Order: sequence, then structure tokens, then C-alpha cells
Amino acid sequence: MNKTEKLKTIFQNNKIVKTCDIKKLNFSNDEIAKLCNDGVITRIKHGYYSLSNEFVSDEQVISTLLPDVILCLETALFYHGYSDYAPRVWNVAVPRTFSRTKLNFDSLFIKPKFIQNEFFEIGKTKMQINGFELNIYDKERTICDCFKYKNQIDSEIFNKAINAYIADNNKNLANLSAYSKQMRVYKKVAEIMEVLLNG
Repeated sequence: MNKTEKLKTIFQNNKIVKTCDIKKLNFSNDEIAKLCNDGVITRIKHGYYSLSNEFVSDEQVISTLLPDVILCLETALFYHGYSDYAPRVWNVAVPRTFSRTKLNFDSLFIKPKFIQNEFFEIGKTKMQINGFELNIYDKERTICDCFKYKNQIDSEIFNKAINAYIADNNKNLANLSAYSKQMRVYKKVAEIMEVLLNG
């Protein structure tokens, strides 16, 4: 088996491969660059590659290379069915101490929200998205974030999300109340929810 065949074998086992694993097959940096230029492999980010003729989804990249981030805000609203607007970027929550270089990708558009450690885990859950299990904030945490970052969200998206949550038969108002108190947005949430729920 020659080097190229061995290369294809490691990509069959792992669709995303590290530079160091390619180098273990005796490929030099120049040879790796040539593989990119020839369209054999595609750089996902510094140090990571995929085969050019193999589709690697955004979800797989996030699941593999960013397992600790949490989908939030507009992205979470979309996957919870509270927004018809499919975001062109992935809104992800990360701790404030998270390395910004880990978020640099060649073709994956990440919009990070750096969260205080005390709030980071509140409402964290998991969801299967296009075949991959990703961290995502639950509905109640997502609604609290809408209030917390209201000035950063399109007003139409905000209003649709709140109304969709009110209409959701599976909403958990106890969790919404608890999260909003922890995140210090209880007054804002309570004022609007009281009007809409009693309206």
C-alpha cells in the first residue's frame, strides 16, 4: 500500500484528520500543501483536513473539533422551532476563558458568545442535529438569553421567539423562572410573560 492509499484509509476511518496523523505517513509539509493545491484534501482549520471529495457537515466539524461549545441564541431558536430564520453563522456559547484560536475555521462560520462561568452550564442539554449529538441550551435558557441579549437580536426574531414559546405546550415555566432568577433577568422575563400568558 503506497502513501496515498494509506492516506485515504485514515480518512475513511476518520473524516477529519490531524496534520500530525498525515505526517506519520511520511508526508512533508510541502507534500501536504500540494495535496491541498491539487484538490485531494481540504483544510478545515489549522492542523485539520478532510478529503475534498467527501462531504463533511458543519455539525460533524462542531461535534469533532468543538465538543464543548453550546449552541445558543439564534441557532438554538431555529433548532427549537422558535424561528424560521436559518442562521448563516453558528451561534455558540463558550466560557470566557475559552481559547479564541480554537474558533478559527476556514469555512465554518462561528459567532461566539463568551459566557461567565457561573451562567455557562445553566440549561445545557443535547440534541441530535443531522446525525450528530450537539450541546444546545434548552428552550427556557434560550428564552432567557433572548431577554439578556435583547439589544443584540433582531426585534422580529425576538418577538416571534417569545410568542412561539408561549404557544409551546411543552414549555417549562418553572425552569424559565428558575433560570431567569439565576441569570438576573427575572423582572424582564416576568413582565412580558405575565402579559402574554394572561392576554
